[in-house]
Amino acid sequence: MEHGTFSREILGLNFTLTNVLMTTIAAVIVFIIAVTCARSLQLRPSGKQNFIEWVVDFVKNIINSTMDWETGGRFLTLGVTLLMYIFVSNMLGLPFDISVDGKSVWKSPTSDPVITLSLAIFIVGLSHYYGIKMRGFKAYGKGFFQPMGFLFPLKIIEELANTLTLGLRLYGNIFAGEILLGLLATMGTHAYATSAGEGILWTIAAAVPMLVWQGFSVFVGSIQAFIFVMLTMVYLSHKVADEH
Repeated sequence: MEHGTFSREILGLNFTLTNVLMTTIAAVIVFIIAVTCARSLQLRPSGKQNFIEWVVDFVKNIINSTMDWETGGRFLTLGVTLLMYIFVSNMLGLPFDISVDGKSVWKSPTSDPVITLSLAIFIVGLSHYYGIKMRGFKAYGKGFFQPMGFLFPLKIIEELANTLTLGLRLYGNIFAGEILLGLLATMGTHAYATSAGEGILWTIAAAVPMLVWQGFSVFVGSIQAFIFVMLTMVYLSHKVADEH
């Protein structure tokens, strides 16, 4: 089911309060995880330190698969932050969805295209920034005219397409998962049941597929976080490498 959202206009700008709340909660959770796991670091990691080191090594492998470490090492912090933030954001709407007067209060922030497209625009913009910074404007600009100059319009279309697909892929997968969970949750309500006994049967019937789908959604949310980070490093490598 699709819900409205609470919003407020400030200085002529319209802010979706639900998005502000959920992105803030996701950021706080990631911060707490990072501080907790990185506190009292030891030469031989154990317990919580093993988790954060696994995340760092995982992102290192992603970077090494797309560019050399001398170039890509500077993006390690970005990759770790993106992976943890997007994963946590994807998971927030799985346990429950809270709505007041038909307006969502609690949901996955990545189930909103505004959030995912904002992340995509940030990543694509960052790739252009580092492309100019690390290669120089002249060498960077030549990339849009190689191998043939008349392909320049297609290069521009490609940049726009990359931005849209990067953001909409994440949004579509998380939004679809929450929609199906919402539909399964309504199976035991009066919308489907004509009596209390029938409502109990509908609830039991919905419980199993809901648990299965939640487990599958955890898998999908993890994969989407990985794909977003992988494509981020691919886009960055295309801009900062000497050759495309």
